[in-house]
Amino acid sequence: MYLVTGGAGFIGSNLAARLVERGERVVIADSLGQDEKWLNIAKLLLEDIVPPQELLGWLEGRRGLKGVIHLGAISSTTETDLDRLVANNLRLSQEVWRLCARQRVPLLYASSAATYGDGSAGFEDDASPEALARLRPLNGYGWSKHLFDRWALREVAEGRERPPQWAGLKFFNVYGPNEYHKGGQRSVAHHVFGQVEESGSATLFASHHPDYADGEQLRDFVYVGDCVSVMEWLLEEGQVSGLFNIGSGEAQSFNRLARAVFAAMNRKPIISYRPTPEQLRPRYQYYTKAEMGRLRAAGYDKPFLSVEDGVQRYLHDYLLREDPYR
Repeated sequence: MYLVTGGAGFIGSNLAARLVERGERVVIADSLGQDEKWLNIAKLLLEDIVPPQELLGWLEGRRGLKGVIHLGAISSTTETDLDRLVANNLRLSQEVWRLCARQRVPLLYASSAATYGDGSAGFEDDASPEALARLRPLNGYGWSKHLFDRWALREVAEGRERPPQWAGLKFFNVYGPNEYHKGGQRSVAHHVFGQVEESGSATLFASHHPDYADGEQLRDFVYVGDCVSVMEWLLEEGQVSGLFNIGSGEAQSFNRLARAVFAAMNRKPIISYRPTPEQLRPRYQYYTKAEMGRLRAAGYDKPFLSVEDGVQRYLHDYLLREDPYR
């Protein structure tokens, strides 16, 4: 069976669904709370749902796992409690790594494009100590993910015990079904969809950078189904290890994404702009683009959806249906 931590969350529930559809037995570790997050997994036949505080004990005594996909984390880029971030995103991940190493279980784990900070050091998934040391994340979340990346790569470089296969995945701007519980951390695609559905128009952040017109800030938007396909390939291939970007490999503007939402809803684009909040401006990214050469060189050859095709699929298969869940 597979263990997916954060399995009731956005990316985790999409992966769990794909594995269940393949006939795999799946256990998730997650906290469901009292909101509607449980709907992300309501359709799935699962072996068990393990509370996060019981994860290490459950994993300690387990034998015969086909793989652990560790996606559970505090993922809010606005989280200010650094002790919580260290406890959940660093120390727990270290323990999961060590248990997988001892029990010889493959491990995939979620890193983040937030590790690249403002992008001034580039977006190359170079795992050398020198390259990693140059990165300067802009928030505590990105820093905690970067700290674990650096720790894991040092473990490997110094020859310490490690999982038989391991891969750190630097997810870029992911959008798609089952992100609805994320509140302000939902994708731009979902925010724009809600605005258009309610008012017929969309409002984006204005640019405060002389090189970018309003709405022409660029992000690497990647559909969640493509992220799942990469993880599925890694699990099936079994031999590829390393630190990999997971993005479309294309920098796409907010205007382009918004127009894709209008097109999928058969609406005329009506877009306005508002000032970016003052507190966000010092940490605002105007450009992200995943360099995908390392994943391609490792053998992954499937195409990634354009923002037009990904948004079309998201809306027509999910958001415009009575049941929007995966």
